[in-house]
Amino acid sequence: MKKGLVLEGGAMRGMFTSGVLDVFLENGLVFDGAIGVSAGATFGCNYKSRQIGRAIRYNKKYSKNWRYCSLRSLIFTGDLYGADFCYNKIPNELDYYDLESYRKNPMKFFVVASDCKTGKAVYKELPLCDKNELEWMRASASMPLASRVVKVDGYQLLDGGITDSIPLEKFESMGYEKNVVILTQEKEYRKEKNSLMPLIRLFLKKYPLLVKAMEERHLMYNREKDFVFEEEKKGKCLVICPDESLGISRTEKNPDELERVYQEGRRKGEEVLEKVKEFLEG
Repeated sequence: MKKGLVLEGGAMRGMFTSGVLDVFLENGLVFDGAIGVSAGATFGCNYKSRQIGRAIRYNKKYSKNWRYCSLRSLIFTGDLYGADFCYNKIPNELDYYDLESYRKNPMKFFVVASDCKTGKAVYKELPLCDKNELEWMRASASMPLASRVVKVDGYQLLDGGITDSIPLEKFESMGYEKNVVILTQEKEYRKEKNSLMPLIRLFLKKYPLLVKAMEERHLMYNREKDFVFEEEKKGKCLVICPDESLGISRTEKNPDELERVYQEGRRKGEEVLEKVKEFLEG
């Protein structure tokens, strides 16, 4: 049975995921494939390159740099999270991403993005993590109103969380039968309708099907959340999530807050480690 990792997004809530994954790496847990959404993709890719501590390190170091994330970046580049700085300067110059290890690791890595024209999810395997594939990763994490539409391989894309926030069902359909799902919201969390819909309708009016998907996102998310825990009851997956709300802003810049949430992820990872090993070996 193929073993998979399913990684929810959530912007800086993803520091929780990074903490869990670093514990897994330190203990040699191996998966056949992983699928990440938004921050689940941009931070989760470090699992394939086996770079323990990289996500928390560069986020703490550059979180207050205007080129990384700022209103100034949004005004001058069209992206709250600067595209060139985040997807070029950091991985290629400032905190090297280990492409050799990434490419040698047999674990497959997939990301989810949302097709602006169809309002549907698009799934893309990233075997190389080259410049073109980094555009897919950027697309997966490009939040509406805070990012430009990403144009790559004939698609116009935005945040994968709009159309498939927790892609367990998709991964199961791809043959991954034993999955560890890492969520960044507590078990009791229920998503409500987006209060920014009037702005979204205005700024994304040329993409009516994407707007419709955003109007219904809370329904999709809550349905997927229910499915995840139903599958866990059946023994088909194992869910890891915070015990309570992480209480962190999606665009948090305080290094101490980032570290706090990362350590919460590490604590949870250590707490469930033996359970995860038993699940994967069973």
